[in-house]
Amino acid sequence: MAELHPLMPSTDGTAVSVTVQPQDAPEPVPITDQEVGEYREQDRHLPIANVARIMKASVPSSAKIAKDAKETVQECVSEFISFITSEAAERCQLEKRKTIGGEDILHAMIALGFDNYAETLKIHLAKLRQGGPSNIAQRDQQQPAPLQPRLDDESQLSPDTPIAETMDFPNFQ
Repeated sequence: MAELHPLMPSTDGTAVSVTVQPQDAPEPVPITDQEVGEYREQDRHLPIANVARIMKASVPSSAKIAKDAKETVQECVSEFISFITSEAAERCQLEKRKTIGGEDILHAMIALGFDNYAETLKIHLAKLRQGGPSNIAQRDQQQPAPLQPRLDDESQLSPDTPIAETMDFPNFQ
């Protein structure tokens, strides 16, 4: 690197040339696989309470969800988010941008084969942009109505009946 020679005032009022060596900023060191492994599991996943709340809203109030089911969904959802985000980040990097936007997420979902979800998210993104920041504040203050499963007949439920047998799931293809 070149040396800098700024003019500095001396004690007698004349200018003096001073040699200044630029300080090399240390290069950021990427994290290693070992460091990634050292992160606590709870730092890599969505909070289990949030996952459980969403799961509970999707099943009848009499249904129970096992701890291992919550943990499995927690891992799957966290992995899905990482998968989509990684693809979106790759697009941003190619376009020399530092911020992942909603369009990047939509593009990533389509690129990874989640077209059906991307179409629904396009609608939500448009509504979000239409409402602006004040809409977000209003949404956060309101409690969303819990999701109600469509049951053929709630009397069919017994402790031994699997929930999936009594629910009418939409056909995702």
